[in-house]
Amino acid sequence: TKPIAWAFSNLGDASLRRAACRFLQGLERDGTLKRLRARYFGHSGRLNFVDTREFWRHVRDRLPRYQAYFERAAEQTGIDWRLLAAIGYQESHWQADAVSPTGVRGIMMLTQVTAKQIGIEDRNDPEQSIIGGAKYLRVVEEKIPDRIPEPNRMWLTLAGYNIGFGHLEDARILTERDGADPDLWLEVKQRLPLLSRKKYYETVRHGRARGREPVDYVDNIRNYYDLLVWYTTTSDRKTRDRLLSPEDGDGG
Repeated sequence: TKPIAWAFSNLGDASLRRAACRFLQGLERDGTLKRLRARYFGHSGRLNFVDTREFWRHVRDRLPRYQAYFERAAEQTGIDWRLLAAIGYQESHWQADAVSPTGVRGIMMLTQVTAKQIGIEDRNDPEQSIIGGAKYLRVVEEKIPDRIPEPNRMWLTLAGYNIGFGHLEDARILTERDGADPDLWLEVKQRLPLLSRKKYYETVRHGRARGREPVDYVDNIRNYYDLLVWYTTTSDRKTRDRLLSPEDGDGG
């Protein structure tokens, strides 16, 4: 990420600058600055130029087919449709016929077990897949302790959606063992990758997991969500139109 700085006038005395320095030093000492960096910038910088260009191409060519379904799912579950769309993009790049080697299918890449649990008959049906994914996200969220507020609540939920709630709990246990706060995503995301190391996964209940994957998963979704929020709220129509200009084809 690019450095962020405060600028002060060089006219008059430097008392305001000194006060600002003391303020920031206090935030650094008590951990507040670290939490703010993680909340607003901890996920940024992950998408490169090619990733971002491809995303805007799919916003233009694919999202319009499914936006109404995401909005309907948002009405039913109370989850921002843009977050649901970001999850769908991370899962399948908004491809209704997507399928993985492990057998998960559809826009939200649901397993057979999950689809059955939430009453979804056809995982390849985009409307069913999207509402199913939204409902399952709420199922996972209900397992997160009530004391955890947003936004940490949703980032932990997304990690659990990806890796499974049991493995998420194991990572939170490792976080607590380190003396860190298991309710903060910025702390848990540092311990999740340890679940792939024998030294750590043998000490927790649910065993080995590819713990790096949910970290990348959550960070990517946060980036896509930020882009969709900008896209749906910006008044900069010239930049928006340029990003969506049909310079290349859909490619599938």
